[in-house]
Amino acid sequence: MPFVGLGLHVLVALFFAIHAVRSGQQMYWLIILFSFPLLGSVVYFLVIYLPNSRLEHGARKAVAAAARSLDPTRELREARAAFEYTPTAQNQMRLALALLEAGAADEAATNYEACLKGPFASDREIKFCAARAFVESGRYARAIVHLEEIRATDSNFRAEQVSLLIARALAGTGRNQEAKAEFEAAVSRFGSFEAHAEYAVWAVTSGDGAAAARVQAEIDQIMKRWNRHTRVLNMHLVRRLAAANEVASKRP
Repeated sequence: MPFVGLGLHVLVALFFAIHAVRSGQQMYWLIILFSFPLLGSVVYFLVIYLPNSRLEHGARKAVAAAARSLDPTRELREARAAFEYTPTAQNQMRLALALLEAGAADEAATNYEACLKGPFASDREIKFCAARAFVESGRYARAIVHLEEIRATDSNFRAEQVSLLIARALAGTGRNQEAKAEFEAAVSRFGSFEAHAEYAVWAVTSGDGAAAARVQAEIDQIMKRWNRHTRVLNMHLVRRLAAANEVASKRP
């Protein structure tokens, strides 16, 4: 029996080692995983795997949504007060994110651009958030600049979100064929509901009926497997798609 346990530890370590290689982690993780299979796997799971997993991403979104429903403007108030009291780069980043989540995309973009001047000029997370703000405010060309820099520097950084933002930004600049190719690549590579929903929104909005019907059929199959929690978590995307369909139905 002890040998069975030891074998399981090694298999788990091997799984995380494959993940480390594929996701471009530092090679010292391989040494840790194979030198200390059980402890190394636990550490890798907590430090690397979980923070980048959809489970963790979903949990953070659920907690954030619950907090916003109780007091929608609390984080923005606190972030603005913190920046006014201590105008550090960290507080400005917090304010920019709070503005973005509150729907003030133009002001958020301005703050993110300020954060990218100086020691954080190459920070991928700030570039990504700035790109989000530019997409939401309709300044698509600026978003593409940041997103292409991220992809050129680290193709694994928020790969799905970067791909979807690039697709939306390309569509916003009228480059619909490139946008369609990017959406299809995201759906093929990641297969998530978010990727399908964003593709469907674009297809409906751009009048690509064939793509819209095909992706909607795939969305219907995905939604059949949902539980109540999954439905609540993705409700904002469902509403976006419903709104796009409603607008399209009113076209002459």
